[in-house]
Amino acid sequence: MNYPPRIARAAEPESGGTNPLVIDSTTLMGGRRELIIRHGEETYRLRITASNKLILTK
Repeated sequence: MNYPPRIARAAEPESGGTNPLVIDSTTLMGGRRELIIRHGEETYRLRITASNKLILTK
């Protein structure tokens, strides 16, 4: 059975009065080591390194 991604809102409001969206990295990556993010006309690559760190590159 497919379950929806686990997404939660931060409990403490920031100074702007809005809470940032919090998504677990395992949910975001969906079992992959790398994903592509499109932001407007730009493309970014988010990957998990061999030392289990997240790297975002343009």
